[in-house]
Amino acid sequence: MDREGTGFFESVADTAARLAEAGYLASTEVATTVFLADRLGKPLLVEGPAGVGKTELAKAVAAIGRARLVRLQCYEGIDEARALYEWNHAKQLLRITAGREEGWDQARTDIFGEEFLLTRPLLTAIRGDEPTVLLIDEMDKADVEVEALLLEVLSDFQVTVPELGTITARRRPFVLLTSNATRELSEALRRRCLFLHLGYPEAELERRIVRSRVPGLDAALADSLVRVVGALRAMELRKAPSVAETVDWARTLLALGAGTLDEALVRSTLGVVLKHQDDVLKAAQKLTPA
Repeated sequence: MDREGTGFFESVADTAARLAEAGYLASTEVATTVFLADRLGKPLLVEGPAGVGKTELAKAVAAIGRARLVRLQCYEGIDEARALYEWNHAKQLLRITAGREEGWDQARTDIFGEEFLLTRPLLTAIRGDEPTVLLIDEMDKADVEVEALLLEVLSDFQVTVPELGTITARRRPFVLLTSNATRELSEALRRRCLFLHLGYPEAELERRIVRSRVPGLDAALADSLVRVVGALRAMELRKAPSVAETVDWARTLLALGAGTLDEALVRSTLGVVLKHQDDVLKAAQKLTPA
């Protein structure tokens, strides 16, 4: 490996500025942590509620670094074959069938070679020569056993394939893991990462995000929208509106040609930001339009 960090950013200020150019408005805390992950070559664990921009942060870093984005989407039941690599059994069988006259030792040497290896996201990111961002998305949805698979990647940026040996990254990827905190991640995994909690942004930052993503929206209407979303988040809802849903609501208002956020408009469009009927009913009863 020829360098420790990925070298995408020059400073904290440079990180904030370039993230903004990529459409991601970051607080100083976010920019600082991203810069340190880049400079130190450490994986970055980003935790927080769904829809606050964790995955978008990885996409923005990839765009800035002109890097390939390799994504491992975690889910319950994901295993080594889906995360790391597996052997192409059908092709191996064809090879064995074609070589019936040869001995097993010769066949075994061939079928556990590169030609029969199917790389999955973790191995793909390690083997690449080009700038790479490895996104391990929704880590908390994977089983605990999957974390053990990741430890070698996160600490040494290498993968061990028993039949081929240890494969070490020639160019270290920028690694970003996301978690919605639905289960506690192991201390071993956390110890290998820098940590960033990404919560709902302050109102001023969310107004800037909305104006950036929906430039045609009137400033006063954006202000009203953010205040209503803030009121919704203060309620005890099953699912509070995310930043992505705030932006969706702004686009909805723009599409409707709305000039103000009156009561009728709030009630008729609550389904854009609230996804459960009991939340819609609760909000409709309590909200007073800004």
